[in-house]
Amino acid sequence: MISEFIVGDEVMEYITASQASKKWGISQRRVQILCAEGRIPGVFKLGETWAIPKETKKPIDKRKKVVLDK
Repeated sequence: MISEFIVGDEVMEYITASQASKKWGISQRRVQILCAEGRIPGVFKLGETWAIPKETKKPIDKRKKVVLDK
């Protein structure tokens, strides 16, 4: 479990890909792919583990089309 890091004068809280997957209702692998693609701002890797800012919102799934009613 990743917890807190001091960034400048600010303490930032981070979660793992596993924790983000439970929070967002998607698979851990999908979270890892989003991190690797740069789709989640503020992420970085600690060894094999992605550190994701705790307050980050789930990115929009660009694989799905949005159909607007006419």
